Amino acid sequence: MERLHAVIRGDVQGVGFRYFLMRRGRELRLLGWVRNHEDGTVELVAEGARTDLEELKRAAEEGPSLARVERVDVRWSAAGGGLGPFDLTA
Repeated sequence: MERLHAVIRGDVQGVGFRYFLMRRGRELRLLGWVRNHEDGTVELVAEGARTDLEELKRAAEEGPSLARVERVDVRWSAAGGGLGPFDLTA
């Protein structure tokens, strides 16, 4: 089990980006969350198998059709636990 922490930059708020990632994270049965930040970025933390996390990372790099992703900053680490089923958070 690994942990993916990503910050997505670009036109990623107000275009369904969090819901897009939430659906994908749930499809992959990952644990974690996704949220908006006041600076216009979207942040996610997810834990699971590396292959599934790579799929979520690819989804974040593409985004939904109305989004324009400029950059995805990623950090990998060992899973730390304490996360529930993938969901939105404030």
